[in-house]
Amino acid sequence: MPELPEVETIRRQLAERVAGRTIVDAQVLDPLWTAPVAPAEVETALRGRAVERLRRRGKYLIADLDEDRYLVMHLRMTGNLLWVAAGDDAADRAHLRVRLVLDDGNRLVFTDQRRFGTGVVIDGRELLERYLDARLGPEPLDPGFTPDVLRAAAHGRRAPVKAFLLDQRRVAGIGNIYADEALFRAGIHPLKPVGRLRRADFERLHAGIVAALEKGLAHQGASIDDYRDANGEQGSMQNEFLIHLRAGQPCPRCGGPVTKLVAAGRGTYVCRNCQRAPRRRRVPAP
Repeated sequence: MPELPEVETIRRQLAERVAGRTIVDAQVLDPLWTAPVAPAEVETALRGRAVERLRRRGKYLIADLDEDRYLVMHLRMTGNLLWVAAGDDAADRAHLRVRLVLDDGNRLVFTDQRRFGTGVVIDGRELLERYLDARLGPEPLDPGFTPDVLRAAAHGRRAPVKAFLLDQRRVAGIGNIYADEALFRAGIHPLKPVGRLRRADFERLHAGIVAALEKGLAHQGASIDDYRDANGEQGSMQNEFLIHLRAGQPCPRCGGPVTKLVAAGRGTYVCRNCQRAPRRRRVPAP
């Protein structure tokens, strides 16, 4: 699933290309993309709208349109938002779901093999903010995101720290890849209850989150499965993983074997030497 670095890479590649352009035609080819809203309704809402800017919130891409209208897109597991130059035939692109034609002849196309990606049109900034705030916590690369913010969000919670990181309402934009990378950098086992972390743990975890995400951005994201950037190119972060997908390989820190387990229902990679498993608390005898 594309995470913050992948979505932000796409945003950076497209932002200047679409700003100031007008959507002259919108073609929703898969009704699941707009469900439960009918495709024709979304097409009408988009046609003739000028794109003021393209931004990101968590894993969402948001096109700010004129007259206080917003197109909110989520790539989900296998979605891609691709730039197609004028004259390039996109009709035969695999898994094509949406085509947006701009006034300069260039196009944005949304492809998605598993068809989980979505597009929502929202009218009004207040409704947009309510929509996003109900789903997303703080942005981990914003200056206001500090170890204390992370600690406050985790206070009193019993969930494993990996599950906490994957909960978009706690921290926006982190998925399976960067949770593994951040926890390894911090030396924290993914099954440790987040409410039992100490202040020093949160400082290391904060640093690990920021470092892992910035590394992903520097390498234009990770292309493990279907992810491609806006130009259809693969990222290279998969070549830089410290722990993720490295089961059976030596830990880059201690040389011990990387192992795979399940945390928060996801395949998770750890070094049992560098990330000590949490001790089970003894239950008092009756």
